[in-house]
Amino acid sequence: MRAELQQYLQFRRDLVLFLRNNPIWYRKLSRNPYLLSELEQESRVYYGQTFPQKIDKINNQMNMVNMLLQMLTAVKE
Repeated sequence: MRAELQQYLQFRRDLVLFLRNNPIWYRKLSRNPYLLSELEQESRVYYGQTFPQKIDKINNQMNMVNMLLQMLTAVKE
């Protein structure tokens, strides 16, 4: 792996952990270091950091709060 890529990965621990969990990416980057942007995108999908995944997470949390409020109103009655 190129030295520049290794230096970049030193500052991005999330990408290092992703590489450890998905060693195929280590081989891909060794052969073609210009795939770094694809690695970052795959990492965001893996960790649930894409915009649609964040929206789904917020939606699930709002549904949980709504359900808890409904339970509280049912208990008060």
